[in-house]
Amino acid sequence: MKRTSIKTLACAAALLSQFAAAQAGEITLFSRDNFRGEEVTIRDGARDLRAAGFNDRTSSLVVHSGVWEVCEHKDFGGYCAVFERGEHNDLRRFNNSISSLRQVERGGRGGGGFRDRDRDGRDDRDERREARREEWRDRHDDRQGGYRPDPIELFEHARFEGRRVSFQGETRSFRATDFNDRASSMVIHEGQWQLCEHDNFGGQCVVYGPGRYDNLGPMNDKPSSLRRIR
Repeated sequence: MKRTSIKTLACAAALLSQFAAAQAGEITLFSRDNFRGEEVTIRDGARDLRAAGFNDRTSSLVVHSGVWEVCEHKDFGGYCAVFERGEHNDLRRFNNSISSLRQVERGGRGGGGFRDRDRDGRDDRDERREARREEWRDRHDDRQGGYRPDPIELFEHARFEGRRVSFQGETRSFRATDFNDRASSMVIHEGQWQLCEHDNFGGQCVVYGPGRYDNLGPMNDKPSSLRRIR
């Protein structure tokens, strides 16, 4: 009986360990297209791929689990984009241009799987929704004399209440606008935006798409920097 119990516990522990590893995220980079050539698998992120001998060498990649942000410079600098689970053979502007990467969270109310038929790293449904929003905004702008709001607006309190601050592009620190660690809700009119809890895109980061977010959940009163990633 004791042997059986110990064996059962050992099997359960092994399964939990495998589940935790999958939850942690895993991505494999390949030096050639079509998932050929040398490869390296990353599980904990990499601030500088030179340490792995893979700086500016990636031509295709496979995301086994998690959501990953890849950047053209070390320390997650320069142009960045997000890739979700699946095979990505055509990296376009990222071909031989990836120097750092890390796992990020996907914010919002999503669910239902990720579809990317054109292999551009974007969910096809997000692209369709954004195209519809762009069409509506163009018609609305014509009626309103060309006015368009800034791409992203942050609010001090939940449900879009309190002080409002809007942004047009990358902002490495909210201190200049006196909005550090104060955002509790937001509206994204266009694009995919990454919010981070520290200056210069450090700490926990979450990616959000177009929509109204009446509560930022785990990022409530935390954002200190943001940037558009596509």
